[in-house]
Amino acid sequence: MRHRMVKSKLGSYGSHSRALIKNQLRELVEHRSIVTTLTKAKVVKRFFDKLVAKAVKAASSKDKSESVALRRQINWYLCDRKLTNKLVDEIAKNLSDKSSGFSRIVRIGQRRGDGAEMVLLQIIEKTNE
Repeated sequence: MRHRMVKSKLGSYGSHSRALIKNQLRELVEHRSIVTTLTKAKVVKRFFDKLVAKAVKAASSKDKSESVALRRQINWYLCDRKLTNKLVDEIAKNLSDKSSGFSRIVRIGQRRGDGAEMVLLQIIEKTNE
């Protein structure tokens, strides 16, 4: 029975799922949008929104030790200092006025080979008005 088992398995074992999520997060931060399946996008969106919330907190923190600690937590997922700095210094600065909803999922149709639902996972950019 699957009582109280909330997380999605993504059809693979644990270490493979973690590696897949980390790779998707890295690509999302680097390119600001990725094309993936709906199931993967829903899982990655959850993790990405939590990462950006930490990045916003690190960017707005006056305490240097708190900022460093949050950057280390972000770096555990991204495994690259340049991407961590890009997330905190560039992306989080633009999203500092928001408290949630940092990414969006746009459905783009079905994959030709197996009919899987494909989506575009994007970082929501701040519009200058």
